[in-house]
Amino acid sequence: MNWKRATAATGLLLPVIGLLAFGLTRDPKAIDSPLPGKPAPDFSLRVFATGEGDLALPVGDTVSLARHRGGIVVLNFWASWCLQCRDEHLDLSNAARAYIDRGVRFYGVLYNDQESFGLRWINEMGGQAYPSLLDPRTRTAIDYGLYGVPETFLVTSDGRVAYKHIGAISERLLSHKLDSLLAAGTGAP
Repeated sequence: MNWKRATAATGLLLPVIGLLAFGLTRDPKAIDSPLPGKPAPDFSLRVFATGEGDLALPVGDTVSLARHRGGIVVLNFWASWCLQCRDEHLDLSNAARAYIDRGVRFYGVLYNDQESFGLRWINEMGGQAYPSLLDPRTRTAIDYGLYGVPETFLVTSDGRVAYKHIGAISERLLSHKLDSLLAAGTGAP
């Protein structure tokens, strides 16, 4: 046996094995975001889908984050081509209805999609309780560091990102996070 070759092979293999071992300790679904705890990027986006009842806004109205200081804002980035967006749609609408009287505003932000496709999708899903906004050229999505859709951001009353959720969010988890923010006094008065 050639000891030099064996030593060289072992020397090359140990870092690879170490890297693989380190990778096995990581959660492949966990994607760190620098935004939680930091100021949420402001935006000014046009409403293209009104929402329903007390949550409705007129088509063409402009929504900005700065306008909502003093209350919690839930931003959900979605697209008509997103399968997971279908899974969370009803939960988001239910939560929006449940928290309207507690000063929490919900907005959908259409990501990398066409307005007509978004409207058709909302109709196919049986409507949407909260308004949806257009993000031309995906500037807002870029500012929020979007990895893909769906992603949901909770913004506190002082304009900081409190939580980022990647993937479909459930009503139960969303309620837990919102109740925590409201109880901590970082929500609406």
